[in-house]
Amino acid sequence: MTISTPVTANNRSYPAPKTTAIVICLDGCEPDYLDVAIAAGLMPTLARMRREGTDRLAHSVIPSFTNPNNLSIATGTPPAVHGICGNYLFDPETGTEVMMNDVRFLRAPTIFKQFYDAGAKVAVVTAKDKLRALLGAGLAFDADRARCFSAEKSDTTTQAEHGVDAASRWLGFAQPEVYSAELSEFVFAAGVKLLEEWKPDVMYLTTTDYIQHKYKPGDAPANAFYEMFDRYLTKLDAMGAAIVVTGDHGMKPKHDESGAPNVIYVQDILDDWLGEAAARVILPITDPYVVHHGALGAFATAYLPKDADRAEIINKLAQIPDMIEVLGREDACKRYQLPPDRIGDITMISGENMTIGTSAHRHDLAALNEPLRSHGGLTEQVVPFIVNRIIDLPEAPSLRNFDGFFYATTAAAQG
Repeated sequence: MTISTPVTANNRSYPAPKTTAIVICLDGCEPDYLDVAIAAGLMPTLARMRREGTDRLAHSVIPSFTNPNNLSIATGTPPAVHGICGNYLFDPETGTEVMMNDVRFLRAPTIFKQFYDAGAKVAVVTAKDKLRALLGAGLAFDADRARCFSAEKSDTTTQAEHGVDAASRWLGFAQPEVYSAELSEFVFAAGVKLLEEWKPDVMYLTTTDYIQHKYKPGDAPANAFYEMFDRYLTKLDAMGAAIVVTGDHGMKPKHDESGAPNVIYVQDILDDWLGEAAARVILPITDPYVVHHGALGAFATAYLPKDADRAEIINKLAQIPDMIEVLGREDACKRYQLPPDRIGDITMISGENMTIGTSAHRHDLAALNEPLRSHGGLTEQVVPFIVNRIIDLPEAPSLRNFDGFFYATTAAAQG
């Protein structure tokens, strides 16, 4: 390997790996998906890792959405440190709602940048391009020590911006459709090829939760997805890498017995209480890929008018069935380690089978071809944390998904 001394990132020391340290983030990986697929005999390698390595459950960060958790894994810190507290935010200074996928929103260096700066070889492959710039922040591609690209835009990658020209041609794998299992398969296939040919010191592979939004554990397409993953995991494990398999969040059914989405439309409620558009509800799950969830998740934040009685509104919202927690900004930031300048006056979390929306007319649910499954709250916080080595690990809630690279490099330092 290319480095021999520990690397410090955000006040945490990461051992120098003697073999490649890999963290695999299975987006939306409710632990039941693995249990069911293993029980069906579809994941022999992961089953062996559980038996012969170390098997735990960990907690994700709240809100249990993609961007906050991927950047927590990438920095080894909670959102209060790295600043990415959703996929989407409201900027009170400009009065605009924007995607939080620009590097300007990132407040801490990634583990990848710190390893790169120390002389290591770093590889990052993500399914969706929305994460690519954030995960690759601070990397340079002129010394052939960094590769960072997405499956979604793999036809158009360049050496100068991603570390490889036309990643799809390099891999021999056509650029997949964004709403497909193949988008994640591309990530795994790229990881195998990078490990075989390029041998990075640290590598991060992160997928999409398209399958998990559509199918429950045990459904044939879900089982097929995890069976496919296990085939690639077998190859990575056989090459001697130290591997941590975890997730960014779980996934729960959010629909009634008829299959209709369960939604609390909070903007409509606040409009009724405070006047139309006096408050502003923000759904941090919102991203460019809403076909599979309709921008409905289990976490929301709201900005209230200055003359509103916040305590009264918190109390009234908390009385709504299936609204399991409503907090003021200060309490929410303390409890969940969130950046206070990017959170509204209140936060809301719904229960296992409920989501939070804005106004009913603002959600286009026509594309939901299956009953709604989503995430964002406390009931989607538990994720797997499996290491292919014997290593001393705490249990959840002390163990967090963003401990992934600390334990991957710790395992890799054993050789």
